[in-house]
Amino acid sequence: MKEPIHSLLTALDLSAPGVRTDEDIFTGPSQWMPQGRVFGGQVLAQSVVAATRTVDAERIIHSMHGYFLRPGDVELPITFAVDRIHDGRSFATRRTQAYQNGVPILSMIASFQTQDEGPEHQIELPDGIPDPETLPSAAELLSGIDHPAAEAWATGRPFDLRHVGSPVYLRVEGERTTRQAVWFKTIEDLPDDPALHRAALAYASDYTILEPVLRRHGVPWATPGIKIASLDHAMWWHRPARVDEWLLYLQDSPSATGGRGLSLGRIYDRAGRLVASVAQEGMVRFPTPR
Repeated sequence: MKEPIHSLLTALDLSAPGVRTDEDIFTGPSQWMPQGRVFGGQVLAQSVVAATRTVDAERIIHSMHGYFLRPGDVELPITFAVDRIHDGRSFATRRTQAYQNGVPILSMIASFQTQDEGPEHQIELPDGIPDPETLPSAAELLSGIDHPAAEAWATGRPFDLRHVGSPVYLRVEGERTTRQAVWFKTIEDLPDDPALHRAALAYASDYTILEPVLRRHGVPWATPGIKIASLDHAMWWHRPARVDEWLLYLQDSPSATGGRGLSLGRIYDRAGRLVASVAQEGMVRFPTPR
């Protein structure tokens, strides 16, 4: 089980080749995925790491907006070019472009801020959510299924994901609702680096965010011919959190139209603090029934 964590940490440990023109350049590896395409959360997290490397340590990322431009190839490394757009007294802005074969596969703008005081409030965590220890893991649900995707979801992920209610891996059970909740944390402890945990949170935020669209229409991941791809991803970090401790991801899809589905998410820690908010629109194409 330590291999997925090693892969995650290796992917997020970007190297700097020492080449710089008007941008900071970093490179990172691609993690293996069964369909040969780079996991979007990996590129998001690596882009966050690259941008973070170019700001002062007291400036912390609080938001990012990214567009997935092309599918990434797991056989190729990724080059990240960071443009230092702006450095103000409190805020700093960075644009990160992720490249393979000389063309961008992701474009992201992120904002960083020094710690500041101000008003505080949040949407409270709903009552009645079962504890993660009472729920089956993906490894338990998918164990024994002889399929590369099932094996990757069961044992190849660095995160333990546990759906509240039934997941949508093989079938959609129960109400055709636009809402779902998922507990998650890394399968092993991570180093005590807050910047690493913020990047890893971006990584995990891409796992299940579009599943409410599938749940609403009763279409599981295992549907032959289904096509799902992230188009754009926005994230706001509100409060510090560790991703090696249980976090609850509440998700809702307010709309699907034109072959696109929109999902919104809120991530809480176990104490009920809202630690991040997420929005993603993705391409969602279901096979035409014969």
